[in-house]
Amino acid sequence: MKYLTGFILGLINFALLDNVVLSRFLGLCPFLGVSKKTQTAAGMGTAVVVVITLSSAITYLINTFILIPLDLVYMRTIAFILIIAALVQTVEIILKKKIPALYKALGVYLPLITTNCAVLGVAIDSAQKGYGFFDTMVFSIGTAVGFLISIVLMAGIRERIEYNKIPKAFRGMPIVLLAAGLMAIAFFGFKGVSF
Repeated sequence: MKYLTGFILGLINFALLDNVVLSRFLGLCPFLGVSKKTQTAAGMGTAVVVVITLSSAITYLINTFILIPLDLVYMRTIAFILIIAALVQTVEIILKKKIPALYKALGVYLPLITTNCAVLGVAIDSAQKGYGFFDTMVFSIGTAVGFLISIVLMAGIRERIEYNKIPKAFRGMPIVLLAAGLMAIAFFGFKGVSF
């Protein structure tokens, strides 16, 4: 029961209180680029959840059992990028075969998960903080779910904005950035909630 409570509180903390996009400003490229339609945003968010979760597990094992014992910690970033790139290629191949519509909808943003700073940031951050495997998984899943929540919410907001009269000066990216800022303020409201 103790682990389940810790897991749930960790998920809430990393998804809402310490949101990767709205608090740490990681993953802004796909957050702004793929959030035009809710369905595409949900697909991208799900792909990022899979990649972050798997890459965090693998990078933890590589870091703990290879890089640290062999005193190759200085190779951490390069090793993590290679692991993430391999995982993204695997996800891309699976999506292309199993869900071609989502593969086409994600377009250029799917390969960009390789260089998504949120994915790399989670792996490096958990390694630098010295998290154990359980904490790494809670951190990565919570962060990934936070990314998914924020990108889907932004897509919903952008779809609603599309059908409203917006002053000419705010059309396009200005209104999107304004909406993202208001979302960030709303998420910072969760900081006052104590668990």
